[in-house]
Amino acid sequence: MGFLDRVKEQAATATAAAKDAAQKGQAKLDTIQAKRAADALLRDLGAAHYAQHTGRATAETAAEVTRLVEALGRHEQEHGPIDLKLDSAESTASDGPPSPRPSPPPSGQSV
Repeated sequence: MGFLDRVKEQAATATAAAKDAAQKGQAKLDTIQAKRAADALLRDLGAAHYAQHTGRATAETAAEVTRLVEALGRHEQEHGPIDLKLDSAESTASDGPPSPRPSPPPSGQSV
């Protein structure tokens, strides 16, 4: 094998490794962006729910809750299940066991 053949082979190997690294990096970026999108939807849903329970809801709040639940369902269909564990320290320091969470509605049904 000549010198130029070895150089070409090494270049091809390096190119393949670079493409693989780029694909892995893009996949990680896509995962992070999907998590941020889900977090934003969950935050908005929590804010709307809080507004309903504190008497600060507007006429549009109920429709907004429905829209957000549907958007979360679409997000899960595209990206897989959302991690629903509670992160805040206040939520883990409650006096009793956590209350059961209702299952999400089947696809195509609104709340």
